[in-house]
Amino acid sequence: MTSKDLPPTPAQRALRHVEGLSAGGPLDPRLRVTLNFHPDRAHGDRAILATLAADGVYRSQFVTGSSNGGLTAYPGGDRWRWESRIFGAAYDDAPPEQRPVYGALNFRRRPTGAAPRFGSAHFRLAGHVLARTTFCYPDSFCEPSDFGVAARMALVALAEADRADALDDYVEAQVHRPVRLAEDVEALVLDPCYRGTAVEEQARALPFPLQWHGGFRLAVEELRRHPDYRGPRFVELGARIAVDGRLDPAVIGAAVAGGRYDPQDLKKVWHCLARFGAPAPEPSPAAAPAPAAPVTLSDHDVSDVGFR
Repeated sequence: MTSKDLPPTPAQRALRHVEGLSAGGPLDPRLRVTLNFHPDRAHGDRAILATLAADGVYRSQFVTGSSNGGLTAYPGGDRWRWESRIFGAAYDDAPPEQRPVYGALNFRRRPTGAAPRFGSAHFRLAGHVLARTTFCYPDSFCEPSDFGVAARMALVALAEADRADALDDYVEAQVHRPVRLAEDVEALVLDPCYRGTAVEEQARALPFPLQWHGGFRLAVEELRRHPDYRGPRFVELGARIAVDGRLDPAVIGAAVAGGRYDPQDLKKVWHCLARFGAPAPEPSPAAAPAPAAPVTLSDHDVSDVGFR
């Protein structure tokens, strides 16, 4: 029996289902999917970057049981239901390790990644990953009706025309098949507050370059100007944990590790920092190179070689 005689895998079925729901021309192949996360968090009793270095794979919430968003990845939970709807039930009976991982398309070319709502650091995925990625706008928790794949992508124009908050304006990406760090990641991009720390040391053990963005910084004085963003009590919490009157990702990470405050409350403080303390955009290059050939789907692209 040849590979052509085998039944389609869950990833193949999911990609083909979403392709049928998609419209528009091909995606600019110079764009990249990023996976934003907090690099100083722990997974169990181990640092997340150390776990990633040992595993060599970026795993989904269905496997890890952790997330920087909602924790609903279990049979019958919201994440399970959203995936069943978006992917035409392709993963309903699939094992957790076969389910997609979530990121966003960095069409705005932000140095902090496409969706800093979910963390100050990001993995920038290689261009070949686009061929096995599906997209939606807005986020899947909104139960969207607009979808895309690399060959049919109208979502960028849709997002650019929207007036969403800066933390909600991302095009969500679902990467199918395993994200293998050595093969699928171009770089890890960190906040400079982690220079000279254990986070940098752990990052340098990973099999790709380490890069730095401009850094998230927010003075308490500026934080207090935005009590309506997530609520006054989160402004006060931010002021309480600030060091020398300032917040950065490491300050919030230390508060999470200390265990004194509710992590969900600290997540709201992070939203304030990410929204009002982001680094200034980098200037656009004077001239961009001509686009490469469009990314297209094929049976080879969506074959199931194995797994966020």
